[in-house]
Amino acid sequence: MFEIVNKKYLGPNAYMMEVVAPLVARKAMPGQFMIVRADKDGERIPLTVCDFNRETGIVTIVYQTVGAETERMNRKEVGDCFADIVGPLGNSSDLCDLSIEELKAKKILFIAGGVGTAPVYNQLKWLHDNGIDVDCIQGAKTKDLLIFKDEMKAVTKNLYFATDDGTFGVHGNVCDALQKLWDEGVRYDHCVVIGPVIMMKFACLLTKKLGIHTIISMNTIMVDGTGMCGACRLLVDGQVKFACVDGPEFDGHAVDFDQALQRSRLYATQEGELMLRLTEGDTHHGGCGKCS
Repeated sequence: MFEIVNKKYLGPNAYMMEVVAPLVARKAMPGQFMIVRADKDGERIPLTVCDFNRETGIVTIVYQTVGAETERMNRKEVGDCFADIVGPLGNSSDLCDLSIEELKAKKILFIAGGVGTAPVYNQLKWLHDNGIDVDCIQGAKTKDLLIFKDEMKAVTKNLYFATDDGTFGVHGNVCDALQKLWDEGVRYDHCVVIGPVIMMKFACLLTKKLGIHTIISMNTIMVDGTGMCGACRLLVDGQVKFACVDGPEFDGHAVDFDQALQRSRLYATQEGELMLRLTEGDTHHGGCGKCS
């Protein structure tokens, strides 16, 4: 069983848990995720590995209570156990494949939106532990939704904040914050953006205009997490990919965000589900439980 050893409230509907999962902690790398099942009757929930400790065997997850399954998970307290944890899954960050010299030669910016801060933190910490200085823009609708502020400050060279309502940092979104930095003469050649799909879309439009190579993570669209269901199907350079097995990271300037957003909306209706099955043909796996 996978015991919960720490639980913390982060903000409205956002929580952090530390869980004993030694096999995951032993192999996890930044960018990967795992599947959690609260109890024997629960559904599979894909969650990014926010942090891991190979010595203690503890992994850290961050989640929002947005439906019945995450609410079921959130009813667990310290001392309780999850029925299953599977991982690490997906591919690690492309940055992990570069040498220290190559990383130090880059001017890297991370952009984190909402609970997308969790996977960003894991990468920032790994880079910091390897002596790589990077900057980060962290955004949210309002100050209360900014999570991990102190932890993020500890692993970045410069941490900038942006809130839609202006309650903390730049008054505006992450794109406004990046444009402000650019106008002030700050330059980057590599950017990693993780957060809501709509945020990643507009961040990529801006970084393309500015000429910044950009990587995004599509972990927000997963359901099954093993490539069997097809729910995370997307188009990258016109080719069909599945975020859970081919990603979750992709070239942000090659992802068809409009298709991904439209696809997520079609899932909301029965007629839309039937249309997906018709138009996607053999590349629509149909095992996600939504199109039966």
